[in-house]
Amino acid sequence: MAPARKRNVSSGKSTEQGVKTAKIDLNSTVERILESRKHANDVFDIFEFLQSEKEKEVISAVNACSKLFCTLLERKELFVGKLPGEEEALSGEHSAEEKYRMFMRHRYNSCVEMLLEHISHELHDVKESALCCLIKFATAEGQHPLEHLDWSEHYSFPREMIQAVVDKLLSKTTDNALLISRFQEFLEMEDLRYYVMSSVRDHISKVMDKNKGAVLPVYQNNVFLLLSNINMPRKESELTNFMVKQEAKHEDWKAAKLNEHKRAFERMWLGFLKYKLPGSMYKKVLVILHDSILPYMSKPTLMIDFLTAAYDVGGAISLLALNGLFVLIHQHNLDYPDFYKKLYNLLEPSVFHVKYRARFFHLTNIFLSSSHLPVYLVAAFAKRLARLALTAPPTALLIVLPFIYNLIRRHPSCRVLIHRPSTEDVAEPLEDPYLMDEEDPAQCCALESSLWEIKMLQKHYHPDVAKAATLINTPLPQQEDDIDEVLETTAFELMERDLKHSQNKNVPLEFETATQLLKGGGDVLGQHFCLV
Repeated sequence: MAPARKRNVSSGKSTEQGVKTAKIDLNSTVERILESRKHANDVFDIFEFLQSEKEKEVISAVNACSKLFCTLLERKELFVGKLPGEEEALSGEHSAEEKYRMFMRHRYNSCVEMLLEHISHELHDVKESALCCLIKFATAEGQHPLEHLDWSEHYSFPREMIQAVVDKLLSKTTDNALLISRFQEFLEMEDLRYYVMSSVRDHISKVMDKNKGAVLPVYQNNVFLLLSNINMPRKESELTNFMVKQEAKHEDWKAAKLNEHKRAFERMWLGFLKYKLPGSMYKKVLVILHDSILPYMSKPTLMIDFLTAAYDVGGAISLLALNGLFVLIHQHNLDYPDFYKKLYNLLEPSVFHVKYRARFFHLTNIFLSSSHLPVYLVAAFAKRLARLALTAPPTALLIVLPFIYNLIRRHPSCRVLIHRPSTEDVAEPLEDPYLMDEEDPAQCCALESSLWEIKMLQKHYHPDVAKAATLINTPLPQQEDDIDEVLETTAFELMERDLKHSQNKNVPLEFETATQLLKGGGDVLGQHFCLV
């Protein structure tokens, strides 16, 4: 049977055609096509709905295409092998059976192209339905390949279709966060995840090289969302959920080997991180680096260049970069002698006011937790923090003071900073030998100094700070203070606590007590201390 000529669905449709196609029941059309080959041309009626401007019609057409072509793939009624062109397929050299298979194979290819275009549709539901349909097609192709395959390293996996899907997801102009989140469900399949990682790496290289490494915020955000949604297996025994299920030579398939997954994962991330990133992207990557990236890389030390470059960005990014370096030093034997010098130079007044203040002190506490650090280094950190404390807000001081005490507890040799002779009996004040501007902690002369700054804080206006500062006058107990309890304290919480405490006290006054400044007048405290 020779199928009729293809209808021109790319040209504009007349009103009469629109009315006619609107009356077509797509489910009946699919059933009719599957029941009899003489209705093969009715596939164009489905395609007209697929190109509709109405959301419901498009989604209905996508579902119809899914049912139609998945069934044809299962029946093996699509042409297998190198597909001839349309004109050649309709020539007399082929049998009616071959012509039908070629015709439907061409229609299948057209459908795939339209679905790929719909991934860029303005309506999310259309995007999602097109994506799900393409994954169904890929699954069906994996079970019923459209090419004559002997054994190859890629089995019968439909790599080209997955590459095309990835290309559409990684848009340079459209934020595809929701669609990528939906795509994450499919990444639980081992072989799909493996080929997606390879496709992403190739796409990044192509796009970034074409744009000469320029920052592309929308594109790089889409890439990061896709990369960060990839959950890697920890053991080879976990590789059980495959989209393409075949037994022959399965053990030789790269997608079935954990080491190959790690290698693809590593290449993908290194390919992404070798280009300059938007400022906010550094933070997103560094926050997940030690938990979600480094443990799954074949050679985690390859991240040293990225981490060094991230440190040079400055601010909170530098601290987060040091966290990654610390993991490489302690878990992967990285030799990085400047680590503590870089950490020391991050101690600036701004650390008390940044968004990542709690994380900064939490990580710094971990970095300085070893009892094997040289005493001069620990003394330098304690002294620098004490000097910064002179201008720090109360919420930061309630972190800094216990932090300094913990350093002294871990390193008893630093007690010399507390027990230096005071200057009270000296005719003239002594000059502090500590060099605040010295970048090298080994040269700052901290051990020759004292913690006189904490003595000054005993006269601080906030009673909690003054009380904490007086602890240095007595022998410090062996048990360390838990600074995690105060890391998240805000100025609003501190003020609220003070107000509740003061309400229980009656102070005799000779004038009328003010009631509107702090308690009324539109919630002054809430206006000034409420965090956004």
